[in-house]
Amino acid sequence: MHRANVSLYAAALTVLISGPWWGSYALFAKERAGSSGIPPEKVAAYVYAVIKADRTLYTTEIVNRLQEKGVTTASEHWEQENALMLPAQFLHLSGKLAAESGSGIRYRLISLWPIYRRNAPANDLERSALESLRKNPDLPVTGIVTSGRKQYFQAIYSDLAVSPACINCHNGHRLSPKRDFKLNDVMGGIAITIPLE
Repeated sequence: MHRANVSLYAAALTVLISGPWWGSYALFAKERAGSSGIPPEKVAAYVYAVIKADRTLYTTEIVNRLQEKGVTTASEHWEQENALMLPAQFLHLSGKLAAESGSGIRYRLISLWPIYRRNAPANDLERSALESLRKNPDLPVTGIVTSGRKQYFQAIYSDLAVSPACINCHNGHRLSPKRDFKLNDVMGGIAITIPLE
């Protein structure tokens, strides 16, 4: 591997581990290092890897484990009930914090069967991506979307029902339009949006 590329990848990995402001650095690595920069597809893949790892760990090692041991439960109304937040709420709130960081990177859950309207597809790319992910969950869908005068790279990855907490919530929620999810079904997607400057 070329020495400049090794340095760029090492810098990107350091920034990835260091905190939520890394997105802007990765996108502007070209200016900083005089290299070709990191393509938005790769930045999205890095972001997704961290989201997936954090969410899976939270779901399996915290929510499932503590519920199975009878220590506590996860609830949509976790703040009022002194319970754990649901895995979907964990992703929603972490996405909100990431958006507030000023990096420009945003991520959120989307679904063809959202419990809440905010999780419905926001554009044609998201809508077609969700349809595609139902057939090919291992193949993320990417594209460019425009909002106002700005363009954004968007990557949509499948969101699978990885635990009983996921399917129990969706199958039992009074607002859920789909109530027959099974483990490992595609429930929707994780949409990652990165500004192109």
